[in-house]
Amino acid sequence: MQPRGLSLAWLTLPLLVQAAPDGSWCYDSQNPQCGPSHWKDLAHPCGGLAQSPIDIDRRQVKLDLSLGPFVFEGYDSAPPGPWRLLNDGHTVLLNLEGAQGRGRGQLCIQGGGLPHIYCALQLHFHWGSPKGNGSEHTLDGQRQPMEMHVVHMNTLYQSLAEARGHPGGLAVLAFLFKVQNEDNANYATIVSGLRNISHQGQSVELASTFRLDQLLPGPDLLSRYYRYPGSLTTPSCDEVVLWTVFEEPVPIGKSQLAQFVSTLQASAPGTRTVNMIDNFRPAQPIGARRVLASWDATVSGAPAFSLPAKAWALACLLLSSGPAL
Repeated sequence: MQPRGLSLAWLTLPLLVQAAPDGSWCYDSQNPQCGPSHWKDLAHPCGGLAQSPIDIDRRQVKLDLSLGPFVFEGYDSAPPGPWRLLNDGHTVLLNLEGAQGRGRGQLCIQGGGLPHIYCALQLHFHWGSPKGNGSEHTLDGQRQPMEMHVVHMNTLYQSLAEARGHPGGLAVLAFLFKVQNEDNANYATIVSGLRNISHQGQSVELASTFRLDQLLPGPDLLSRYYRYPGSLTTPSCDEVVLWTVFEEPVPIGKSQLAQFVSTLQASAPGTRTVNMIDNFRPAQPIGARRVLASWDATVSGAPAFSLPAKAWALACLLLSSGPAL
């Protein structure tokens, strides 16, 4: 793993790329001259053939019975130390490295068709504006209000730099959101922290910690997802990510979403105000890639199996995996 104290914010920041007008990449809402259509001029991988995000057309996905349930380790207990929330000028980022887990200070996942064990680095959000939704991935062409990415690193590698050099070096869990009138109490700590990080570069230790699984859909809904190979959705756009996009949206209160849209700025204190809105990359061409669906995700506009068929498919999956050790 990388040395303690090294900020993970650069997962959503460029390393060596620079854009002309203001010295960095950005979104069109900040400055169209350094927005997503120009990223390929700054970082060559951003013009690649396996870029993210994409539109997931559920009429075209392919059912894959090997995409079984995930095993979440450390997600069900609050970490002993404080969590730090950061405004990095592009998003709101919660550093998860060192929280707890497999003896390496990590929250980890395995199963779910992943080739190895992956441990969490950070989570961050993408949202829209008062006029429109802001998820990065779309389902059947429909953009959702917001999206959360939980970024994990393959434990085969000793550093993030090493992982970025290998396909499958990173695994990102993507969760879409739906808006409801009442607040989601599980997001209250994060939302209340936003007012303390309104400007770029500001960070705050959250008043309390919480179980990470409280931010996710219920455990019985986490078996419904889509998988495809792709990239980071910001420069340098490395094509090393195994994406998992969950079908079930996470509820968030209308007033809570409004705090993301109205409170945060992409500008530093004392500079010209630049609102942090529409911080999502448009959908990229899927090309020759195929999106796979887990055994009970929606395919062709309908759930993949009826309940009896699901039970039969799960039994076949367990038998094909061989005897337990």
